[in-house]
Amino acid sequence: MSQPPVNSEPPKHLSNDDLAVDRTEMAKYRSRAAADRTLMAWIRTCLSLIAFGFGIPTIVRTIEQTHLHPNIDPVRFSVIVGLSFISTGMVGMALGLREHRRLLQQIQSDRYTYEASYSTEIIGVALLVIGLVSFIGVIVKSLIF
Repeated sequence: MSQPPVNSEPPKHLSNDDLAVDRTEMAKYRSRAAADRTLMAWIRTCLSLIAFGFGIPTIVRTIEQTHLHPNIDPVRFSVIVGLSFISTGMVGMALGLREHRRLLQQIQSDRYTYEASYSTEIIGVALLVIGLVSFIGVIVKSLIF
């Protein structure tokens, strides 16, 4: 046996303009949710970089204390690499927040226009430089001793 609907009034018919406005607002809501997920990805990545930056000196100090490799001068090199990761994470966080704010302003405007962002490329290049400098430093250090 079927139950009658709670509200027995017939559904209100919306005009095409009302439907278009509703669809536009829902699209803006989905874009906002996507922008928030992107910001969360930025935050996770930057926190990982910062944590990795703090962890490098600890790992190198542990290697130094075990005397596994007497030719490594870990203190200065590890501090430089660690601080590089920490600063890259902080710059990435600033870029991610700026990107998120810019995207929300675009969504809230009446006319959405796509603007390219180079924030991820900036962080990628910074990480590539840090990795390259670290790699060269390790190679040079192992060849000298």
